[in-house]
Amino acid sequence: MHCERLFETDSYLQSCDTRIGAVHPGAVELESTVFYPEGGGQPGDSGTLTLADGRVLRVMDTRKGEAPGAILHRIEDLPTDLMPGQLATARIDWERRHRHMRMHTCLHLLCTLVDAGVTGGSISADKARLDFDLPEATLNKEDLSARLNELINRDRPVGMRWITDAELDAAPELVRTMSVRPPRGSGQVRLIEVEGIDLQPCGGTHVARIGEIGAVVVSKIEKKGRQNRRVIVRFAQ
Repeated sequence: MHCERLFETDSYLQSCDTRIGAVHPGAVELESTVFYPEGGGQPGDSGTLTLADGRVLRVMDTRKGEAPGAILHRIEDLPTDLMPGQLATARIDWERRHRHMRMHTCLHLLCTLVDAGVTGGSISADKARLDFDLPEATLNKEDLSARLNELINRDRPVGMRWITDAELDAAPELVRTMSVRPPRGSGQVRLIEVEGIDLQPCGGTHVARIGEIGAVVVSKIEKKGRQNRRVIVRFAQ
């Protein structure tokens, strides 16, 4: 079933009232959700699902289902009496999500500082990484850390807009990632714009202003393969 993805238009929405749309072994689909499903290097959200009778179910993580638009909320100890149509309140682990938002937005800034294609990446609540298509060791930890924090201190707004698949095809330079393609298939693609700094397709969650990221440090630069450099970023505090 198709799920209304509330997180796409408001990353700060922490809860929503919804209905159970479908029940699967160990997971449920919801008619609408604030839970981001794992994808693009960003982990799926965790949190709770509170039923109308007061029972609180733990959502361990969130993933995309096999059907187009489906989102699976994996439930610990799924009750046997759950039925489609039941009312529920979905609530994310906000502290964890917010750290993902800060780090994901930081990676957008990192993209602008390294003149190379992105071959991979991942995000966690404490650190994140991007892999770049670079054959030579041309990156410096201290220099990248200083330039990242200089950008963050500009505190520029982060916005979004939508373009069609055809418009994206006409502007392939917007796509920075070589291994992960932008979410497509619905006829439109979401662009994330850091005012005056970055513009690229992305389906993840982000902060509203880059100053919210806080201080970061490039903790390690590793060689991963003949033509690959991995940059690891952590929160400074």
